[in-house]
Amino acid sequence: MNVAPAPTAGYITRFWSPLAATWIMMSLEGPLLAALIARLPDPKINLAAYGIAFSIAILVEAPVMMLMSAATALVRDGDSYRRLRIFAHALNALSTLPLCLLLIPPVFDALVGGLLNLPPDVAGLTYGALWFFVPWTAAIGYRRFVHGVMIRAGATRRVAAGTLCRLGAMTGTAVVLFLFFELPGAWLGPASLVIGVLVEAVAARWMGAAAIRRTLDIPSPPANSAGSLTYRGIVTFYYPLALTSVIGLATHPMLTFFMGRAHAPLESLAVFPVIGALSFIFRAIGISYQEAAIALLGNDLEHRRVVGRFAAGLALACSLGLAVFAFDPFFSLWFETVSGLAPDLAAYAWVPVMLLVPLPALSVWLSYQRAVNVLRRRTRPITMATILEVAAIALIFAVTGWGLDLVGVTAAMIAFLGGRLLSNLYLEVHGETARLRRERRGG
Repeated sequence: MNVAPAPTAGYITRFWSPLAATWIMMSLEGPLLAALIARLPDPKINLAAYGIAFSIAILVEAPVMMLMSAATALVRDGDSYRRLRIFAHALNALSTLPLCLLLIPPVFDALVGGLLNLPPDVAGLTYGALWFFVPWTAAIGYRRFVHGVMIRAGATRRVAAGTLCRLGAMTGTAVVLFLFFELPGAWLGPASLVIGVLVEAVAARWMGAAAIRRTLDIPSPPANSAGSLTYRGIVTFYYPLALTSVIGLATHPMLTFFMGRAHAPLESLAVFPVIGALSFIFRAIGISYQEAAIALLGNDLEHRRVVGRFAAGLALACSLGLAVFAFDPFFSLWFETVSGLAPDLAAYAWVPVMLLVPLPALSVWLSYQRAVNVLRRRTRPITMATILEVAAIALIFAVTGWGLDLVGVTAAMIAFLGGRLLSNLYLEVHGETARLRRERRGG
């Protein structure tokens, strides 16, 4: 059997960098919108409402998040493309339903207004913001499926081009709404985001047409053969990944709920999306490496050493990048000049940013670990690692935020960092244990 030569660092960079650019462009959405909202009337209330609505939208979107990884790993011919496409459409529809139910006023009042104990003005802005997010999940699910097909076909530059369309549409919408409409800041953000993802979904289908045609032309294996993809196989493969996303993305709304009941709740809720937007710029680089690693590791992980070595260097660079913003003048430049926070509000962000410096490196490590498990068709350990992460976050916040009475956003970042480290360690130990078992069987 011919084995493809190991990819060089230069090839990995060329293949992965468009995906990194895609995620970096997406990470710029949060800072831009937060900066505009901070310059509109009632910034503290609107930033808090926008952060809460976005947390809910992210949680509703969670089941479709892994469609890109699934398409990259599973779509290898025309038949597998058609089956996974039907699965993706059904998943998109089912994932949109919870938000529609949440928007029924009595349900919203009970689950959001009552559970979070929001002030009436924040609750009203949050409810309006959620209406803008109704098309969000289906648009993201569809474009992630198409992007996975494009990555599998090597068309990573087209993926980046589509995201550039999204960023342009989102920015243009935000600027127009900011300049010409008296829309609350909490509504400006979701409206701009949704226009952006709808444009990107259309662009993905257009730019991915060639990759889809090539995939459809690949002969499919005989039905029920070892290489064929069945709906049962898709569900078995995907449901742990979907559960992973749901559990993992529950972290954001969970921390929002916790911070609302900790020290300095309104200040914490206001700076939380701004801190998250900054850290996401550097975490996104690591997240983008997952699909690249899935495509480059090789079906039998024969290129694991070189892909892992590249990940190690990338991890160090990402954390060093975030560390720069933990100190002046870059701290003040970002939080006060760019994000538009008042100095007294920006002060709440300094300690949390310091705490988050290792997180981008851990994100690269997690992406690499997940890629290895996805290629081995072992998706359940990924879910278990995420369950441990979220449980640790809840426990650590209870100790630091409620037991030690730390500022809510500071306790949240301590918990976030501790939970992610536990997730990384679990996957590392699990992978090493599985390797030893394979070696014993082989011996």
